[in-house]
Amino acid sequence: MPDEPKKPKKKKSVAEMQKELRDLAKPDPSAPVRPPLDLKKTFVRVGLVVAVFWVGAAALWSWLHHWWPFAVVGALTAAVVGVGIWASRFLSKQQAIGALLQGADTEEGRKEALKKLESDFKKGDTQATLARAQLEMQEDPRKALTTLEQVNLAKELGPVADQVRSMRAMIHLTLGETKEARALVDAMEMGKQEDVKTRAMFATVAGETWGRTGQAKKAVEMLELFNPEDPDLAEMKVQIWRARAFAYAGNNDMNGARRALKKLADLNPQLLGMFVMSKKVHPVLQHEAKQILMKSGAVRQKMVRQRM
Repeated sequence: MPDEPKKPKKKKSVAEMQKELRDLAKPDPSAPVRPPLDLKKTFVRVGLVVAVFWVGAAALWSWLHHWWPFAVVGALTAAVVGVGIWASRFLSKQQAIGALLQGADTEEGRKEALKKLESDFKKGDTQATLARAQLEMQEDPRKALTTLEQVNLAKELGPVADQVRSMRAMIHLTLGETKEARALVDAMEMGKQEDVKTRAMFATVAGETWGRTGQAKKAVEMLELFNPEDPDLAEMKVQIWRARAFAYAGNNDMNGARRALKKLADLNPQLLGMFVMSKKVHPVLQHEAKQILMKSGAVRQKMVRQRM
């Protein structure tokens, strides 16, 4: 019996391809959830400092025979305890949200996580809002952007406000809106984050933005501070190589851009689609991406040549 002719594959729309690329570039949901800092070590260090203050207060009391050193150190200790309680609750909430995101690697998982974010956290909770946007951007970046724009950045602590700016800028970049991303990145404070992953993420978003808006040299200098092959940054490998490709191209270093593109192709050739599909990509970078993609055999040459 002769084989039935194969039906031609249905051509994917631009939106479908963009979603597929976002799924390829998203962090590994199986990565363990870890707090951004070690609370136990932090509390021990702060406790030692407070103990030194109490020893100093006792020494002053024996010399001055006055109670005020104890009052000052007591007030300081109360403030430290208050901050410690707040930090503990904040990090516990972050871990709870992280656990929710871990289970949101399917459509049903995302729906369930979104329901829990709405029911288990207060309305206006910024960390929950960031998590909601992270889930929404996998299906609808515009919706995620609208969610993040509800956060009043002027009322947030600097590091938290910069987290929101970073995610908003990242979404603008995926939509090709570099001007909007640049305004957000220029308002961010770089290098003041304790968590290395947060520093790397900020650098990645800023590096791609600067690379695409005329400050490529600055972008390259920042991005080269982070090794994309570092196991601790494995979740961001795709984003870092992508940012490097844009930064090197903007700095007229096509050898560097080519290396970055090849690294992405080694991970998955389809990741080069993000350069081929957009009309707002450096033309030489787009050409190199097309050449590498055609050589990989992942798609037909005719499809790659088509400007989407």
